[in-house]
Amino acid sequence: MEMTISLPARAVMPENPTRAEPAVVVLVERARRGELPAFEALYRIHVGRIYALCLRLSGHPGDAEEATQDCFVRAWKGLGRFRGEAAFSSWLHRIAVRVVFERFREGRLERSFSYPSSDSEIESVALPISPDGLRLDLESAIRKLPPMARLVFVLHDVEGYGHPEIASLLKLAVGTSKAHLHRARQLLQDQLEP
Repeated sequence: MEMTISLPARAVMPENPTRAEPAVVVLVERARRGELPAFEALYRIHVGRIYALCLRLSGHPGDAEEATQDCFVRAWKGLGRFRGEAAFSSWLHRIAVRVVFERFREGRLERSFSYPSSDSEIESVALPISPDGLRLDLESAIRKLPPMARLVFVLHDVEGYGHPEIASLLKLAVGTSKAHLHRARQLLQDQLEP
């Protein structure tokens, strides 16, 4: 079954995606039986967070859209392999990370790493900084990081991955992952100091 998904300009997220998880289990089971409306509902629930993750990792809105599209196509094709041992959102998240890393390793990501200047194109997720100006400064500083430092920083400090997992995904030594994180933190500190 061929499927095309178009990204909305700004995805609508449920207030608490974790609370939606019991309903997601039912939708996953229906989607596994080939019910496209069930998968479309899963898409609407998760597209905002997946796009935001892909944007933070890839550093380019066009790449993030393509990676998000690829992630959901892979999820549709791989639903039979989803065992339900983890949350569907976690499984989808892992697919998105793999998609971006594959594109990075294959050199298929834009090298300009330009981000939108307004916050309207990037979903605000997972950064525990309350003053809006400071959050925007941090987002901007993260966008300016070198690609590998940004990838490691986002995965480690924003998404909560450990160094062994990051090293495995990026095919790096654990020490190299730690060095990239240290460099990213240092560069961010330099950019954000008054």
